[in-house]
Amino acid sequence: MAKYLLLIYGDEQRWDAETPTDRAAKDAGHRAFAEALGANMLTGHELASSSTATTLRSTTGDRPTPTDGPFLETKEALGGFYVIEAPDLDAALHLAGRLPELSAGHGGVEVRPIVDHS
Repeated sequence: MAKYLLLIYGDEQRWDAETPTDRAAKDAGHRAFAEALGANMLTGHELASSSTATTLRSTTGDRPTPTDGPFLETKEALGGFYVIEAPDLDAALHLAGRLPELSAGHGGVEVRPIVDHS
């Protein structure tokens, strides 16, 4: 089976404005997603706000320079990820389609194959 990285993007302001009920429903959706994948879910985590990020930028010197925030300015922020196993891209897309962020109206999920060098 191939491995895929599912990157969950969305509007941080809308995530921050979620009510406890909204958050509980989304959390239940993630638990259902993890249950559906079973052993094919290798790992997954919610990420802290992009305002907590530090980006290392290349320099002409010996050491990279740390800066505050994400490297790119976008309307959508990376909010979490999963690493899953699936037989092929179609199966990975089908599984990713179950993520609750896709029904929120402001998010997206990038599905990217992981390169296996072994």
